[in-house]
Amino acid sequence: MSEPRARRPGYMSAYGVPEGPEGMLPWAWAEERLVPAHNYWVVTAGPHTTPVWGLWRDGSFVFSCSPTSRKARRLAEDPRIVVHLESGEEVVIVEGVADQVEPAPDLLADYVAKYGPVEAIVGNWYVVRPRRAFAWQESSFPKSPTRFEFD
Repeated sequence: MSEPRARRPGYMSAYGVPEGPEGMLPWAWAEERLVPAHNYWVVTAGPHTTPVWGLWRDGSFVFSCSPTSRKARRLAEDPRIVVHLESGEEVVIVEGVADQVEPAPDLLADYVAKYGPVEAIVGNWYVVRPRRAFAWQESSFPKSPTRFEFD
């Protein structure tokens, strides 16, 4: 995956976010938080939001859910999705599209390595490739808000 383009989020100017790049966060800062996170919140059309376990790998978010879950039903209707971390102090929000995939053995091994033995890893698996992301630190707000655009 190529490095996303970084710029200021336009909707935050009322909060005093500067126009210039000084203080913006690099994409590596966001990935450093996405990789080790234990819980990720996903938001689907409907709207519907719920925490899930997942992996940030190869520049994408991967998670699973029951095929009969509300998440899976919503994603079948509209694959647009938002993924964000639990922290309001170190914010990372990823917007993208969820594509259903067959999990490769290495993905399942990474999942078990992260979360421990799981009785059954079943259900629909999705990969979310980011289209846009937002990140900021509460401690350096309003200088840190950064918008990332992906190809």
